[in-house]
Amino acid sequence: MAWQEFFAAVALVLILEGMIPFISPEALRKTYQRLVEMDDKAIRLSGLISMIAGVILLTFVR
Repeated sequence: MAWQEFFAAVALVLILEGMIPFISPEALRKTYQRLVEMDDKAIRLSGLISMIAGVILLTFVR
């Protein structure tokens, strides 16, 4: 049962991540360009904030 939930979660991530390049490839290109210009500390901070938000959301959902 846990593997089924894991693969469902991975599938949802792939669907959500695929929507942006499908809907607006130009916006994605601009976002990547800004990302390349950011320093490592800012990228790490945004990743940390994203992980914390995901854990909090998962806690509320479960």
